[in-house]
Amino acid sequence: MLFTKKCFKIEIFLLLIVLLLSGCSGSRTGEANSSRPSHALPKEIRLGYQVSPNGELLAKVLGLLEKKYPDVKIKWIKFDSGRDVNNAMASGSIDFGLVGTPPGSIGIANKLPYKVYYLHDIIGESEALIVQKDSGIQTLADLKGKKIATTFSSTSHYSLLKALEKEKMDPKKNITILDMQPQDIYAAWKRKDIDAAYIWQPIQTKLINSGGKMITNSKLLAKEGIITGEFGIVSNTFAAHYPNVIRAYVKILNQSVHYYENHPEKSAQLLSKELGLSPEESLKTMKQIIWLDEAKQKEYFGSAGRTGKLASILKDTADYMV
Repeated sequence: MLFTKKCFKIEIFLLLIVLLLSGCSGSRTGEANSSRPSHALPKEIRLGYQVSPNGELLAKVLGLLEKKYPDVKIKWIKFDSGRDVNNAMASGSIDFGLVGTPPGSIGIANKLPYKVYYLHDIIGESEALIVQKDSGIQTLADLKGKKIATTFSSTSHYSLLKALEKEKMDPKKNITILDMQPQDIYAAWKRKDIDAAYIWQPIQTKLINSGGKMITNSKLLAKEGIITGEFGIVSNTFAAHYPNVIRAYVKILNQSVHYYENHPEKSAQLLSKELGLSPEESLKTMKQIIWLDEAKQKEYFGSAGRTGKLASILKDTADYMV
């Protein structure tokens, strides 16, 4: 997906049309144009998820959606990046998806058929620049002449570019940035084909355990105003036909966040298999992001007459990527 200045001439507040958190009516999500009753259920719900240590992954492991709708087929489809989620949403192969702020802004700019319904988390140390300990890299300035891997159009890619910009380093000069999916980054790392990688968990921990060290991370960048996060999207068609399901899923995600807050060790144990890490490592990665429950959403989604932080974050991200 490509950005152009023309394609990003959108009204950001349209992102918030599915403001389910404040109990929007069915007509606001298009139900008025549907013949289905408000309590109608689909035969199948297809969720495009990523292996991120957040509330949605915990909800998956706890089977909360399955418990809510035992007669509906729940299909969880794993994706490696928001770029792939965008492609799946464009093709109509999923109903729900999870994307980071850069791929989300790309999807919105390209008018992909989805709406934003939930902000899962704000990214902190869970995304970081990891370098080979024997690479001689101590600071960002030492990246000159090195090979750095990241997943293009992702939150990590955006953070890497902004980090280089802060150091007044031109990524087109003296630095090789390679576009790789997380598992490919891990394989290249072990072969010593790359010197560094800006990547998320759980691959980040695997790189550190395989001779890596952290140089900077998204928590430090956030203090400089470079904010990234992960949010939920839902297809326009599904939103129009089943707004009740979206509202229920928001409640489920809220329940999942509170489960983590009340049972952090148990949550880490449950997520360890999904993350491919030990329970102790899993808990560490879960603490590296800011989990947002339903009460914290309004700060980012805003309300009538007041633009929330999420719209500004997405607009700033899009402007930079243009």
